[in-house]
Amino acid sequence: MDLAEKKKIGGFMNQQTRHYIIYLIIFMAMIAIMDQYLSFIETTAIPNVLRDYSVTDVQYSWWKALYFIPTFLIFLLNGLTDIIGRKNSLLILILLFGSASLGIVYATPSFHLYMIFFAIITFATVSNMWTIPISEEAPAEKRAKYVSIVYFMSLIPLQAIIPPVLSRLGLSWKWMYGIMFLFMIPVLVMWLFMKETKRYEVIKEERKLGIRKKHFYGIGVINRSDIKYILFSAVIWMCWLVVSMLVVWAGHYFMDIHGYSLDQWSLILLGSLLLMMAGAVVGGWTMDKMGRKTGLLIGCAGLGLFVGLIGLTPVSVARGITIIAGFFLGFSYTWIIVYIPEIFPTERRGTCIGWTTTTARVSYVAGPALAAIMLTVSPSMEWFWVVGGLLMIIPIILVFLFHPYETKTKELEVIEAQR
Repeated sequence: MDLAEKKKIGGFMNQQTRHYIIYLIIFMAMIAIMDQYLSFIETTAIPNVLRDYSVTDVQYSWWKALYFIPTFLIFLLNGLTDIIGRKNSLLILILLFGSASLGIVYATPSFHLYMIFFAIITFATVSNMWTIPISEEAPAEKRAKYVSIVYFMSLIPLQAIIPPVLSRLGLSWKWMYGIMFLFMIPVLVMWLFMKETKRYEVIKEERKLGIRKKHFYGIGVINRSDIKYILFSAVIWMCWLVVSMLVVWAGHYFMDIHGYSLDQWSLILLGSLLLMMAGAVVGGWTMDKMGRKTGLLIGCAGLGLFVGLIGLTPVSVARGITIIAGFFLGFSYTWIIVYIPEIFPTERRGTCIGWTTTTARVSYVAGPALAAIMLTVSPSMEWFWVVGGLLMIIPIILVFLFHPYETKTKELEVIEAQR
């Protein structure tokens, strides 16, 4: 198939009805809400976990590093999108989120049972499977915009709103997780109306005709270019994940070390999440208008600077710095959810994202281990934040050394042919 034909097919496949695109954005956003909420609610749950299970912050971090080792198998979940389709794979993801969340409420009398269910949730989060349908159905010139809108909606600050409400209702802190089981029910209803993406249907038909090879988790079809971008993307994602895992200790920093109440911390978290939403929108606009590379550099520089400043400023100032850091946390993550899905070919997009995620999940052991070390070295956490900020220098250096292909406004078929 030559480039002209691929452009034609790409344009045809982007002609989804306006109503369906709106539905798809809302549905993907609801899945992303579950993902984002479960990724960040830990920052408020940590003080409760330490208290109820009688573990120290350092012990918790080391156990977390151990329990997160199985999350390296995330490629098994991501790769299903290329084997059984986007729609069926998302169903498995939704059920994992909801069932494990309910398990935390009713099946965690001991610390280790809690960590098992927490690890299951963590296994499913940040897989970014919800980015694939919207990336494949969006027009090329609006792809970053649509993905960033989904991300923006996913950042509705439920993590800051729900815990105080649960506390006032007299419910256990474990319902911070359990609430996602209830949220899963309308998400499952919306899943019934999802169509398989047109691009996947084309690939499926070509496999039947023998035009494309069937593959099992990329074996025999992943090429050198794929491997290059898997490694490049994974290192950047890894750095972001390590920093985000340090950021979840902000609740411990303000509540346990500096004596803030749950309500006071929730206001800081609310401000941070609102600015994350703004960062998602501005990040998407920047990447559509100025390019993916420029957007990544701005996001990494801002995130590194403001995370580092949390530890270098008085706590009264650090509150505001933490909120601003949220903006760049959202801004920089937009690159991850926009660039990584679009840089890989459609026939193995889910698989390549899976291997990228698996490689990046070195951070799921390195992040908690680094947190444990820094909590030991710097119990008051000043250097904890400085080290986190310095990590974001790595993606900046990597971009200048690697010179990644610019995908701005290009059809996925053009990217596949030219990268």
